[in-house]
Amino acid sequence: MPKIVNLKPDAPWQEIRSTPKDWEKVGEEALRRMHYHLHLVRAFEETVVELEGEGLVNGPAHSSIGQDGGAIGAMSLLGTGDQITGSHRGHHQFLAKALRHIDDGSVDPVTGDIPDTINTLLNRTLAEIMGLADGYCKGRGGSMHLRWAEAGALGTNAIVGGGVPLANGVAWAKKRQGNGDTVFTFFGDGAVNIGAVPESMNLAALYDLPICFFIENNGYAVSTTLEEETRETRMSSRGMAYGIPSFRVDGMDPVAVRIAVEKSLEIMRSGQGPAIIEARLYRFFHHGGGIAGSAFGYRSKDEEAQWRKRDPLLRLTKELTDRDWLTAEADQIIRAKAQETMAAAAAAMTESDGNLRRVVQSLWPDPAFRDEGLRGDQSEFDGVRFEELESFTGTVADVKFIDAVSAVMDRRMGQDDRIFCMGEDIHKLKGGTNGATKGLAEKYPDRIIPTPIAEQGFSGLCGGVAMEGTYRPVVELMYADFALVAADQLFNQIAKARHMFGGDTRMPLVLRSKCAIGTGYGSQHSMDPAGLYSNWPGWRIVAPSTPFDYVGLMNSALLCEDPVLVIEHVGLYGATGPGPVDDLDYHIPLGKAKVVRPGNAFTVLTYLAMTPQAVEAADQMGLDAEVIDLRSLDRAGIDWETIGDSIKKTNNVVVLEQGPLTVSYGAMLTDELQRRFFDHLDQPVQRIHGGESSPSVSKVLERAAFVGPEEIRAGYARMMADMGYALVAE
Repeated sequence: MPKIVNLKPDAPWQEIRSTPKDWEKVGEEALRRMHYHLHLVRAFEETVVELEGEGLVNGPAHSSIGQDGGAIGAMSLLGTGDQITGSHRGHHQFLAKALRHIDDGSVDPVTGDIPDTINTLLNRTLAEIMGLADGYCKGRGGSMHLRWAEAGALGTNAIVGGGVPLANGVAWAKKRQGNGDTVFTFFGDGAVNIGAVPESMNLAALYDLPICFFIENNGYAVSTTLEEETRETRMSSRGMAYGIPSFRVDGMDPVAVRIAVEKSLEIMRSGQGPAIIEARLYRFFHHGGGIAGSAFGYRSKDEEAQWRKRDPLLRLTKELTDRDWLTAEADQIIRAKAQETMAAAAAAMTESDGNLRRVVQSLWPDPAFRDEGLRGDQSEFDGVRFEELESFTGTVADVKFIDAVSAVMDRRMGQDDRIFCMGEDIHKLKGGTNGATKGLAEKYPDRIIPTPIAEQGFSGLCGGVAMEGTYRPVVELMYADFALVAADQLFNQIAKARHMFGGDTRMPLVLRSKCAIGTGYGSQHSMDPAGLYSNWPGWRIVAPSTPFDYVGLMNSALLCEDPVLVIEHVGLYGATGPGPVDDLDYHIPLGKAKVVRPGNAFTVLTYLAMTPQAVEAADQMGLDAEVIDLRSLDRAGIDWETIGDSIKKTNNVVVLEQGPLTVSYGAMLTDELQRRFFDHLDQPVQRIHGGESSPSVSKVLERAAFVGPEEIRAGYARMMADMGYALVAE
């Protein structure tokens, strides 16, 4: 018979229940402030439900009525320096945090008027939910994307679990700053089972981050019950897998929540890493709007009635009145003031339209604001030294491409201690899998940070660091295809953050990713990422083809306040080309293409490893082709002036890319070319590209999948034939 040893978790897992003594310990002043804030949040939510019912809220309005007491209890101990992120159901979290920021408790809510600061908070939050210009995100965020950085509310999030990796990044920054500030990330029971959350829990524990994962367990993911979601319904149990101290509390009891927060703060502020709080609570209405869940058949009216009896506002009021710290009359006065304030806010944003109300038309954002703030204005480049190889006065020599990659990163990290690198295996193997971080781990051991295999987790973490604003992350995705594992963080979060939150949220993040076409790594390691990233708003993209260009473009990427994808090609890593010997401080502008081979017959637009091959093929065939290295590939970075001058001269253009027809950068570029330069073209825009499928592992099939010298020469021959010249590609 085997010997059985029962294992015990390394971290505590506790249930916390408040006692009358705990309520006494919190005291009259703190409890009355919590009671006041809960009345304000409740009246706000009731107004949102009312407006949503009248069709005055465009999109969803996820009411927090019932869950609001947990947020009040949680925020009651947080300062402005403590940060929060939230979920799609986040009005209560946002307001509770903001109220802690602006309300110092000096105004008696019974005898005094609601302060202007609170009125402004309630009005601007309601305006945001209604999509109006005066909202905190200028109407772009609505109900699910609320952000007020000054109050420590860094953004609620419409993607389930989507804000959790970002919160990890803010916690990473707070740990580095060492001032004792913490981060709370709020999400529901449905989010616990999505990949971003366990990845983030593991990273938080691994890096000892001061973050609390606050699970609002309301028992339902829309209409799916907890028992239908998971076998272990005690969500705080997840902490045991990662060695995270975890607490389970009654979320309808604000004091129990406050105690759990107090214990979590002790853990985080003493440097012991993260904590988990699972609050069992209940949303009184359906997933969205003001209709009860029982109307949809997934909950019973009896269940709803039982939870209604446990309303946290009723509990707070009873505990205060039982202790003679509040009268029933005072409670009604506070409620009436909160309701009157919200009625006035709604009235200021609506007007009569017959028997109905409509939004005051002048309050909508100007439609011209549509794209404003999608990316920054590049004012950070004012006064920067820009160079091209032809005008460079420093020493130039043949440099191995991969050595330029590590050299410029060494230079920047040596001059700017805000920069750090994060990725898989970057600290070993003599500079990662290709040598891109060669020698850096020894020089900057606390800034070359290895990660577990968790692309979504560490990409999002770096996004949160960038959003916090103190540090500048450089993310390495070992292969470009791995972006699909991290897609939510890269495209829904990092790329959209600036625009979604009103246009002012900086996102200074550099993502290094290599294109490995032709290395034998097959369908899932050979993507050219240009086509994918160029179709998402927010990313800037650079694709250097020489060591000199790599240094200048990487310097610009690290200076930019927007997320920048730097594409590196494995086929170039071992190649040598002109590069700087000792001057690594120049920049190449984002959005500036380069004519690398002048000509008059036709224009070739290409990038990355195809640039030298395009030049070589034209030389071999003796063609008068003009080759342009695009260098910047995002929509805002395409150098239409240089491209246009060339097309107006040659009247013929071919787009050359190495990868397949699918997820193609050339498709987007060709569409733009046809529309912009139709009157200057003697023939439709031509394309040279690979097959439809991704490359295979088989050497023969792999070679058939992508563009090489033979395909380029054949494409040039077709181009000339269409121009009336008979050429045969050799």
